Amino acid sequence: MSKEKHKKTNALRILDTHHVPYTINEYEWSEERGQGIHVVEELGLQEHEVFKTLVGKGDKTGHVVFCIPVAKELDMKQAARVSGNKSVQLIAVKELLGLTGYLRGGCSPVGMKKQFPTYFDATMEPQDAVYISAGLRGMQMRVSPQDLQSVVNAQFAPLTMDH
Repeated sequence: MSKEKHKKTNALRILDTHHVPYTINEYEWSEERGQGIHVVEELGLQEHEVFKTLVGKGDKTGHVVFCIPVAKELDMKQAARVSGNKSVQLIAVKELLGLTGYLRGGCSPVGMKKQFPTYFDATMEPQDAVYISAGLRGMQMRVSPQDLQSVVNAQFAPLTMDH
């Protein structure tokens, strides 16, 4: 577990409860540069290491969560297929806080108000560690994909346009 002094988010408290090791990387977040690729630039990381969290709504299952590499685009047909839906639409940004408890730019798959079915892009699975939002804008947690997957009961599947 990280011993640095930082704000404990719901995501980090849940990882602590599950005894999942992580490290925290903080950076300057700004609305103008709210895209996930900004994290890569600010922290000097590789694009394939950093994942963004997207929340959608399926026509059959209701809300679903997808984590994909920051520089990639979600393949909506594939997202629907893997989540057992005929179609999936991303939710409006204004719905995010009420539904998940997180703001855009600080949405984590861990610690949402309710645990929704969660899917991680297949490119995450073979990596030793990935960076994903710790639940606060400007804060990323570096964590093992397998640990993350076990905490949120996620499934690995190809989710992006270029699979």
